[in-house]
Amino acid sequence: MTNSNRLSKLALGLLLAATAPALAQTAPNTSPAPKTQAEQGTGIASAGKVIPVAAYYEGGQEAMYAFIGQELKYPLMAKRNRIQGQCIVSFTLNPDATMSGIKLVKQVGGGTGEEALRVVRLMKFKKPEYPILTSLPITFKMGVTGSNAMEGQ
Repeated sequence: MTNSNRLSKLALGLLLAATAPALAQTAPNTSPAPKTQAEQGTGIASAGKVIPVAAYYEGGQEAMYAFIGQELKYPLMAKRNRIQGQCIVSFTLNPDATMSGIKLVKQVGGGTGEEALRVVRLMKFKKPEYPILTSLPITFKMGVTGSNAMEGQ
């Protein structure tokens, strides 16, 4: 290969490498619309996600999160330190409608994890046909109407 041939291939490669970021920046804006309050995880349905185990709760997902909202008390330590976020509790729903293997997968601190575990243990489900391993997100958000646990509780 001659020097001019190598030089032209190198120049072409550099040109392509230099124009790729510019082309990517001129792509149309395809970002999603801003999320609503319910989609951000501050609503009763916790981020608008369908929780499969909610089908085995009397009244469905809305009733399940209404129960959680009623029973959940914002821990004093979390309130003092303005701790907010989502705790995730994992458990197995057995064919006899009991729960086993209840454990905390994620917590934000200040006693929120312990409170989420306490409330999940109070829940009563219908009998599924087979064991279901599931996780349940519980949101702690200060001062937002409709969240699972509010500051004033």
